[in-house]
Amino acid sequence: MTMNKLWNQASLPLESTVQNAIQVLNDSGSRIVLVATESSELIGTISDGDIRRALLKGLTLESSIETIVNRNPVIVSSESGQEIALKLMNEFKIQQIPVVDKQNRIIGLYLWDEINQVQAKKNLMVIMAGGLGTRLHPHTEKCPKPMLLVSGKPILEHILNKAKREGFSEFVLAIYHLGHIIEEHFGNGEKFGVNINYLREEIPLGTAGALSLLPFTPDSPFIVTNGDVLTDIRYGEFLNFHNSHKMPATLAVRLQESQNPFGVVHLRDNEVVRYREKPITYDYINAGVYAFDPEVLQIIVKSTKLDMSTLIETLIQEDKKVAAFPIHEQWLDVGRPSDFLAAEDSLSLSKFDEAN
Repeated sequence: MTMNKLWNQASLPLESTVQNAIQVLNDSGSRIVLVATESSELIGTISDGDIRRALLKGLTLESSIETIVNRNPVIVSSESGQEIALKLMNEFKIQQIPVVDKQNRIIGLYLWDEINQVQAKKNLMVIMAGGLGTRLHPHTEKCPKPMLLVSGKPILEHILNKAKREGFSEFVLAIYHLGHIIEEHFGNGEKFGVNINYLREEIPLGTAGALSLLPFTPDSPFIVTNGDVLTDIRYGEFLNFHNSHKMPATLAVRLQESQNPFGVVHLRDNEVVRYREKPITYDYINAGVYAFDPEVLQIIVKSTKLDMSTLIETLIQEDKKVAAFPIHEQWLDVGRPSDFLAAEDSLSLSKFDEAN
């Protein structure tokens, strides 16, 4: 294991915000924030999981990081060596360990990902690729939306390649609109180093109904993603989160900021009790990535139209709990012409493409 010398890219001062921490996580790729003084003395760390828990507890992007800093992180000295670092990673089930000198100043960072081989996953991944793409006309009149090119490759190929890099090899593509174009490009997956099967919808079955066409019931939790969602989310981490929470379904959610263009007046009877000029509100939105236990398939009626929103609502009504996985990673739902242009121009998605 080698020590990462670019630890300064993962550093932030204590006066930073949650948004600053998310930016560092996304830009550095180290999955950790090192909170330090101007002289690089380590104050504490913030992990990827710390950010997700903070968002679930109600912190906003503008909140201070002070309340979520782990001020007693696992660290190693410059004399410890990589064997000790690896032992600590296994013992504490962590993937990053800062290296400090005798004055507690950061001089390096050990990263598990740099030496650990990706473990093959038997879990199935279903990609919903049958939508009509009406909002993207005329682009989708002769090309299915998941096959639109971003950085020279179809959106669907980006999704598949990213999942493959994380150890996924078993894929099912649900197709309908111009599905033959998708089949001709991907075939059985051999040229991509994976196995691909197809769910061929004879009529549009919605964003969840195609799952009823699965010819078998998976023997382990599986992932479902929309075929027009480009994201830096780690599917393996998402699946681990699902497994650890022991709920039949997990929904990836993203915090969305919205600003009202008008001044908002709060009334009590005919009295103005509060006035807010163009307030900003935060809401969690569906990010189009799901994890399900096989039992969920039992409530889906074969060849019947069903949207994911209805499926999730049904699970909640039947008291089958649904977990939320907040994502702070780059995310784009390529549903409108402006989104399509943003995907092509986005520097983050260019970075995403480099690994393909």
